[in-house]
Amino acid sequence: MSNTLDPKDWQQTRNAAHKMLNAALDKVENSTEGPVWQALPDTLKQSFSSPLPISGSQTEALQAQLQALLPYGVGNTHPRFFGWVHGSGTTTGLIADIAASAMNANLGGRDHGAMYVERQVVSWMREMFSFPDQASGLVVSGTSMATIIALKAARDARITTARKDGITSSKLVGYASVQAHNCVARAFDILGLGETALRAVSVNDNYEMDLNALTKMIDEDRAAGLLPFLLVGTAGTVNVGAIDDLDGLATIAATQDLWLHVDGAFGAAGILSKTLQTRLKGISSADSLAFDFHKWLHVNYDAGFVMIRDEAAHRAAFSSRPDYLQAASRGLAAGNPWPVEYGPELSRGFRALKIWAQFTEHGTEKLGKMIDKNCAQAKLLASLIKDHPKLTLLAPVATSVVCFRYGDKDEINREIVMQLQESGIAAPSITTLNGQAAIRVNITNHRTQDNDLKVLVDEIVTVGARL
Repeated sequence: MSNTLDPKDWQQTRNAAHKMLNAALDKVENSTEGPVWQALPDTLKQSFSSPLPISGSQTEALQAQLQALLPYGVGNTHPRFFGWVHGSGTTTGLIADIAASAMNANLGGRDHGAMYVERQVVSWMREMFSFPDQASGLVVSGTSMATIIALKAARDARITTARKDGITSSKLVGYASVQAHNCVARAFDILGLGETALRAVSVNDNYEMDLNALTKMIDEDRAAGLLPFLLVGTAGTVNVGAIDDLDGLATIAATQDLWLHVDGAFGAAGILSKTLQTRLKGISSADSLAFDFHKWLHVNYDAGFVMIRDEAAHRAAFSSRPDYLQAASRGLAAGNPWPVEYGPELSRGFRALKIWAQFTEHGTEKLGKMIDKNCAQAKLLASLIKDHPKLTLLAPVATSVVCFRYGDKDEINREIVMQLQESGIAAPSITTLNGQAAIRVNITNHRTQDNDLKVLVDEIVTVGARL
């Protein structure tokens, strides 16, 4: 019996790996074909309901099971995946993940090659969003984790004893629009502030935060003895893709002595596009920014980022170096400060490599053009909707999200979406706007072509008429 987990037959392993790579590339190459989504067959479901393996299986059997799973993803690699804000991935990320897996590096700290790749990514993000050279950044799983990290830094900057003594008597309150992503409220919960400490500010007709309502709410909270500390602006709301007035929010934050955080989960990437960059320049005034590479920049899942203007405040919120993690000026324990000093995770995978590879292979100009294309396609879809007597546009199109409905019955619109998903023709989603069920189409996909939108509209009308 072998006393290692390495293969007994390396040539067999190479053959299996090459076969798997070809199957994976076939999957990506043929992303425009077949159903957008399909349910996992019962036979495959049962194969993932087996007892805990004791003796293991042969390489060929494992290979067959892996390949059988390939067609049954969420569907975001397909050009007619419209339901949620998912990027569509690239072969760049696939190949980079192979290299990252081979290195098997832990990016919690220490001095090794992978760390320099992540530092390059951090440097690029400072440049991309016009943050100061001393700003700090961290690659994370996604905007949800990035938001927790940013808001903890904001909380601890206001209550400097929070790490030691807790915040049981805190009167801190923050502000975000009613259209803000739920990850902000969840962060308030996780950080011990409580969800009610996050004030939901009303929006205008464009679904952007109402700045007059905001300032009134801040004044009322101060008069009540509360301590406003945070203002969250959204660059691309989930429901309709709206972008808050970031310049206006920056002015209020400076006047009111508030930490300005920007949730740019998908919309912040628009800084690379000619269509959106002017509306996003206010990001450069933020104290912190959270966004995803795996959305509009199409890095393979998962890859998010947090950037904080005040590096000292960022590190103060997380740094803890016990004896077994003590710093050194040379050797493997050098390379300080370590990423673990900027977030909660000591064990961190090499996500930065696929990000670095994406920007290196495609460049910001091409990535920006893909965003411009999606924005233009959203306008095209809106025009198709306006031209059809059975369809009604329900919200302005600010970025890549289009919300509309067929006829006037909620149950029919919900059923249209279900039938489109189950047929595999397209995958929009349902949301609610002003109490009405809305078909929600998001276009953050570099594979989507104009004709895909025409197919979508035709199918919606066909299914709607049948219902």
